[in-house]
Amino acid sequence: MPLSAQEQIKNQIENSENILILTGEKPTGDSLASSWGLFHLLKSLGKNPTVLSSDAKDSFSFLKQPEKIEKEIRGARDFIISFNTARNKIINVKTENKDEVFEIIVTPEKETIDPRDFSFIPAKFKYDLVVVLGCSDLEKLGGLKEKNADLFFEVPIINIDSSSDNENFGQINLVEIKTSSLAETLSGLSKTFWEKHLGKDAAQCFLAGIISATANFQNNRTTPKTFTTASWLIEKGADQQEIIRHIFKTQSFPFIKLWGRVMARLNWDEKLKLAWSLVSLEDFIQSRSNHQDLPLILDRIKDNFSKGKIFVTLYSETLKKNIALIKTADYDLLKNIQKACNGEIKGNCLEIIYEGKNILEAEKELMEKLRSINT
Repeated sequence: MPLSAQEQIKNQIENSENILILTGEKPTGDSLASSWGLFHLLKSLGKNPTVLSSDAKDSFSFLKQPEKIEKEIRGARDFIISFNTARNKIINVKTENKDEVFEIIVTPEKETIDPRDFSFIPAKFKYDLVVVLGCSDLEKLGGLKEKNADLFFEVPIINIDSSSDNENFGQINLVEIKTSSLAETLSGLSKTFWEKHLGKDAAQCFLAGIISATANFQNNRTTPKTFTTASWLIEKGADQQEIIRHIFKTQSFPFIKLWGRVMARLNWDEKLKLAWSLVSLEDFIQSRSNHQDLPLILDRIKDNFSKGKIFVTLYSETLKKNIALIKTADYDLLKNIQKACNGEIKGNCLEIIYEGKNILEAEKELMEKLRSINT
């Protein structure tokens, strides 16, 4: 009988030593907290994990961060220069840095070196396992995949996600679309296989991921199993009130300023029960904030606007690249919007990217699509 994906993940992790944990270019709160929780779990298992993430969120700064967080993959692979000494031994080697040239100077025992005695061999990658969290495909890793293409061909990949769009790109794929979050999936693995190794730090990170993904257990992805998992994490030392205080109640001044700018230009469509707002590059500059705050701002609008059904922020990443974030309590409606607009659902939020359009052009296209769905 073949092993389940969960059992395969257990075996792969227990047989690996140096494990690289990756999230997408724009990690959600769930994927960020999950990557940190997985790091702490792997450390307690005696592994040597590394988290690679280009982004961090101020609201998660209360969590214990991994000691090894990298912005890019460094020194992942040695390059071996080999010399056959059967006919001519090497008696000295030295190196020199000259401007932008690194030289290796080799002194033979006899006469000159025969170039045929040299070989150049790429060594194995220092990582023996890659865990990718919250990415429907490897393209979501952005330039990381392009710069390290060999890594993804030669090192086994565990792909863990909760998106129905996932392309199952890993050697092992655990895609649980009915769970609330990545953190819930990882908590389930921990409880099944490594319960005694799950410490307080990992439990706190996983519960933070669940609370972030479910808007504090209020959205429609929350299930009875989610509450059971959260209860177990609290038993393992997670502090629910501390998490809620930091993620939802204690907001930075830049967050509040951005929230004010979003509310100042909030639009309303009575027929669609749609509330939306445009966020410019200038808004981020003036508030000293960034796009990471927008999903939580959408939750704030949704919680305080009972008449609304669809909630949207459309923000500029560049003048010609604009991104819509859409939330609704109706998951079937969210799927219909995704189908019409070719976006990607991340947790409980749909992201749609508009390339080559300014923000007003993107707004017009999005509104036309939404009206066509609801007529």
